[in-house]
Amino acid sequence: MGNTPSKSDGGEAPPKTTLFEREPSGITYRIPALIYLRHSGTFLAFAEKRTSSRDCDAKLLVMRRGVQSDDGSVQWLSSEELSTACLPDHRTMNPCPVFEKNTSTLFLFFVCILGNTSEQRQIITGKNKTRLCYVSSGDDGHTWSEVTDVTESVIGQTIRKWATFAVGPGHGVQLENGRLIIPAYAYYIPYRCFSFPVPHTVYPRALTVYSADLGKTWHMGKMLLKKSCECEMAEIIDHEGRSHLYCNARNFGGHRREALSENSGVCFDKPRTARELVEQPKGCQGSVIGFPVPEFIPSEDAENKTCDTSPLSPDTQTWLLFMHPTNKHSRRDMGVYLNRSPLHSRGWDRPSILHSGPSGYSDLAYNRDNDQFSCLMECGKESELEQIAFMSFTLKEVMQTNRKTC
Repeated sequence: MGNTPSKSDGGEAPPKTTLFEREPSGITYRIPALIYLRHSGTFLAFAEKRTSSRDCDAKLLVMRRGVQSDDGSVQWLSSEELSTACLPDHRTMNPCPVFEKNTSTLFLFFVCILGNTSEQRQIITGKNKTRLCYVSSGDDGHTWSEVTDVTESVIGQTIRKWATFAVGPGHGVQLENGRLIIPAYAYYIPYRCFSFPVPHTVYPRALTVYSADLGKTWHMGKMLLKKSCECEMAEIIDHEGRSHLYCNARNFGGHRREALSENSGVCFDKPRTARELVEQPKGCQGSVIGFPVPEFIPSEDAENKTCDTSPLSPDTQTWLLFMHPTNKHSRRDMGVYLNRSPLHSRGWDRPSILHSGPSGYSDLAYNRDNDQFSCLMECGKESELEQIAFMSFTLKEVMQTNRKTC
């Protein structure tokens, strides 16, 4: 199952800029997150800094600032450590930024895990050692607030039913109604025996952390009713102007998990398997972003829009782009999938490859002023842990290669 990847006509992927690179000492950078601040033409790229590639060796978050020039090039400043984005004796993981336009406030969510406690240990023991935190900035990330721990106010007593949890990783989204959405997931404990979870019953479910008051207070949505792990979300606006929140989540068994919310992320209805989106056996994080349907569609692409029985007529004001390794066996060959009918279950075109070779986590951003997409991706020649690279490409480049096969 799944669509066959394609390359651009010339076989060349857009150029990459390495932002974070594994050091000879073993220091490794993982888990990218990217946000584009339209008002200042600035990219902020986030990652975890680890003493090794292991999750237990994560330490803190780092950031690089990129300023876009008039010619479209991006000038990157040196890396800086986010010293306030931490709790004592905890390691900081899973950066997840979102920008609140009304107050020009940038929120950076993350989780803090006690010491070197592993995710697996929390799942086995049923004892959560994770905290939900954020820092904020009113000057586009030049300075950051002290850390705010919202575990109690957002999750409260529900955390007793969670073995562990995390946000994202990757970007959040602000809906047209102003609501801020932070994608998240938790390992839910349905049954315990002598205080321990019943083996093989604990599995992850995606949900939202959201704010309806411009980030003053935060709340927790309801979990998806099926297995779903690391996730990102995007708003879809239909032709009637109605908002639908789309969730794309890591899954197991060969294909991604999708779901839609009709109430801005409070709950999601009827999670489904995305048969056209390949997932590796153990899964991998992926990124999704929504963008306005282009005013003009290349004529040479029109004939490729409806070559199967899926209802692919334009039914929304929004299209989706999804980024993920396209090899069904291992984390290789980073690609992007285009969806021109995002409210239907089979709207995805076959993917176009951005990086041939080892590939891992990623995050997408969109600049509507020049109809350009940008991304961060874990990639390398021998291992996806070698670097985190930045790349930009246009919708035209995607549409020339992302075509359905009959």
